[in-house]
Amino acid sequence: MPTKIETVEQYLESQPHPVRGRLEELRALIKTAAPDATEVISYGVPGFKLGSPLVGYGAAKEHIGFYVMDPTVIEAFEADLTGYKTSKGSISLPMNGPLPVDLITKIVKARVAANEAKRKKPGA
Repeated sequence: MPTKIETVEQYLESQPHPVRGRLEELRALIKTAAPDATEVISYGVPGFKLGSPLVGYGAAKEHIGFYVMDPTVIEAFEADLTGYKTSKGSISLPMNGPLPVDLITKIVKARVAANEAKRKKPGA
């Protein structure tokens, strides 16, 4: 029976070397854009929280999933996401080639701003 993944390090160590490197690169970008966020494992994949869920990421068969936790982010960055497969709350990042550093940074910062605004609302 497989061991339940409880930490980000366990998740990363469970991935093949080239995939792990890609995940660690994305993790570092997120940490830089959201230095106050806390790392978590949620739904079996690594993620970050800042008051509430911020973003997550994980390995898929042919891509890296970048989970933005909010469909309005996909809508807001629609023009920038041309060429990427998206769904309601996720972006499929290719396994090869450079990660879109500026785009990832902008998305994470937009999520930080949204979470902070939510926390400052009366009654939140």
